[in-house]
Amino acid sequence: MNKDKIAILVDSCVDVPPHIVKEYNMYVIPLRILYKDKEYIDGVNITAEEVYSRLDTEIPSTSLPSAGDINDIFKKIKNDGYEKVLAFCLSSGLSGTYNAIRLQANDFEGLDIVVIDTKNIAIAAGLNAIQAAQNLKEGMDWDSLVKLSSQNIVNSKVFFSVDTLEYLQKGGRIGLVSSILGSSISLKPIISCNEDGIYYTVAKVIGRRRSISKMIDLALDFAKDSTDYNVSIVHGGAEDEANKIKERIMPLLPNCRIFTDGQISPVLGVHTGPGTVGIAIQKL
Repeated sequence: MNKDKIAILVDSCVDVPPHIVKEYNMYVIPLRILYKDKEYIDGVNITAEEVYSRLDTEIPSTSLPSAGDINDIFKKIKNDGYEKVLAFCLSSGLSGTYNAIRLQANDFEGLDIVVIDTKNIAIAAGLNAIQAAQNLKEGMDWDSLVKLSSQNIVNSKVFFSVDTLEYLQKGGRIGLVSSILGSSISLKPIISCNEDGIYYTVAKVIGRRRSISKMIDLALDFAKDSTDYNVSIVHGGAEDEANKIKERIMPLLPNCRIFTDGQISPVLGVHTGPGTVGIAIQKL
């Protein structure tokens, strides 16, 4: 435990990889996936691959952590001896998770809890939590940690492409991307989160290959004015493409401090569908 007894909490859609959760002793509050016959806990008793394999027969819904779930994780953190909690949540523009955790935090006694709306999704939000954990490991005090983590929100960006907009549309997470619905099936938009944490179209590209190339260009352009950065490459059932992106982009980002890659969470997979690839950059 660190000297200031500070815990880092993330929701499962912030998508911090399990080995990093373990390395930094983070706590995770999972969202839920709801099928007609059963409810699953994100990343605990269902995988993204299982979600994709069942999409032809049923597209499930997703739900926030319950008030009881949130209180239980706060109790565990308190019982483990921590006195302060810095929580990172996916964008309030895409989910009610931030507000749910914030409301429970306001009423919970015995912990000093700060909840950060990352205005972002998946590992683009998670990189903020990972960097905060690294800062904490290096001895940063509570007030400085809260201040820097809040300031870092604008320094993270995700660029991702989905194979089809069908799942974003059916899940009600289409945001400002809806203007291109009904366009050519070969149109592959590059999507990100705006300053309000809502999906929007960064670029419109014809064809998958061009879409990936454009996504790489956008990520490099975002990183170019920073001397150091954290990078993540993620996918939803598209590991080969993600590996090719890694091979192309990482030699062009020599000042990367923290790198992560891997599959997105099952809940995120529900809303984006198979074939998703993305690049997240956090400027330091």
